[in-house]
Amino acid sequence: MTARSSSSSTVSSSPTLGFARAGGAPIATVRRGVLADLRADHRVIAPTLPHGAHRRPMSRPPTPDLVNELVAEFLDRLDLTDVTLVENDCGRAQTVAARHPERLARPALVACEAFDNYPPGLPGKMIGAACRAPGGVSLLVRTLGLKPLRRLPVGIGALTKRPVPDEIVDGWLRPLRTDPAIRRDFRHYGTHVRRDELLEAAQGLRRFDRPALVVWALEDLMMPRAHGRRLAELLPQGRLVEVEDARTLIAEDQPELLASLLREFIAEKG
Repeated sequence: MTARSSSSSTVSSSPTLGFARAGGAPIATVRRGVLADLRADHRVIAPTLPHGAHRRPMSRPPTPDLVNELVAEFLDRLDLTDVTLVENDCGRAQTVAARHPERLARPALVACEAFDNYPPGLPGKMIGAACRAPGGVSLLVRTLGLKPLRRLPVGIGALTKRPVPDEIVDGWLRPLRTDPAIRRDFRHYGTHVRRDELLEAAQGLRRFDRPALVVWALEDLMMPRAHGRRLAELLPQGRLVEVEDARTLIAEDQPELLASLLREFIAEKG
């Protein structure tokens, strides 16, 4: 087990939320406003997964399929069976819900990879190309490290409408910038994407007959608006909420609104 819990509340008797990936960055920093809001009355658990912002190299080279099993193992180790699993940007929660429905009370899929949009958009395809090219990951990290370039639509500018504080972005990039072993993990993950994984997951989601929330950003540059509707329609109890004035990382652009939507979703009787 190499996923590490980076954030949890002490309210063990409260409803439990598990947060998976958000843009490849540490969940606790991407969703810092959302987590702080929800911790008051929920048990919040945010493992650091090996997407490039982890600080300890993996003993096994990471792949998307391995991360799917890490999430399931994480829930199993904590003996969690009534979890609301929340994920933004990445699509691993869809596969976990399809393969391990017994572990989840309900999923919340927030502006994420889906169907054939994997890797997502131009930035996702550029990351894939960087992972395949010798020295590509180092060049990518150095480029994103240049503050004047961060708002470009092929970088972090594609993910948020508003600038992310530089100190937060620096923290996201630090493991990749300073540790060759983390770059090696990132490269291995990026070169082992199965293009059909989320198409397979979509078939499993058709059988996930529990409440499910889909939250989509109306100004998203990476996740097609139609995919939010399709996800909500194929889930038997799916519900779609579209958010204005936000791009993919809704937790950055609209943290109070996202926290409110999640709180209402968890409180619903399903």
